[in-house]
Amino acid sequence: MNPLGLYEPGGSIAHRLGAGWKLLSLLVFAVLTFALGSPIGLAVLVAVVLAGYALARIPLRRCWQLARFLVPVTVIVFGLQWWMLGFDRATVISLRLFAALAAANLFTLVTRVDDLVSAVERALGPLRRFGVRPESVGLLVGLTLQAVAALSTIAADVREAQRARGADRSVPAFAVPFLVRTLRHADHLGEALAARGVGDED
Repeated sequence: MNPLGLYEPGGSIAHRLGAGWKLLSLLVFAVLTFALGSPIGLAVLVAVVLAGYALARIPLRRCWQLARFLVPVTVIVFGLQWWMLGFDRATVISLRLFAALAAANLFTLVTRVDDLVSAVERALGPLRRFGVRPESVGLLVGLTLQAVAALSTIAADVREAQRARGADRSVPAFAVPFLVRTLRHADHLGEALAARGVGDED
C-alpha cells in the first residue's frame, strides 16, 4: 500500500471542499511553514495538520501508513541536521519537513486527481490568450501526483520482495529492480500518452 496514498473516499468537510480552495490552502500553509522560524510556531502548524486528519476522518490504517514512512524520515533528517547545524536548527528543519509532507499527503487523501486537474484548468483558463495551455498544465499536475503514488508503490513492492529473499541490507537487490520497474512504468505511461495524442498539438 502506498504510504503517500492518493484519494481516500469520504464525506467530511475536507472532502466536500472545492479542489481549488484546498490547493490554495495547501499553498498558503506551505508558505507559512517556510516563513516561520520558531519551533513553537511550527509545532502549532503540525498540530493543525493532525487536526485536519481528524476533521477529514482519515482511517487509522492510512495514518499509520504515513507515520511508518514519515516518522523515520523525520528522525533521520533531525539526526543529520543536529550533527551539522545544532539542536535548534535541526528541530526547525524537521518540523518544517513533517508539517509540509503531512499536509501534502492530507491534500491527496481528500482530493480526487480529476477534481484537481479540472480546478487547475479553470484557474488558468484566462491565461489561454497568452499562450498558456491549461489542459497541459492540468495534465502535468495530475501526472505528478500519480507519479509520486506509483514510485512509492513500486518501492514498497520491491522492498517486500527483497525481504522475502532475505536481502534486506543489499542495496543492489533494491536499486536494480526498482530502477527496472520504474523505467517500465515510464514506458507504459509514455505509450498511453502517445496513444491519446498528447504532445502532438501545435
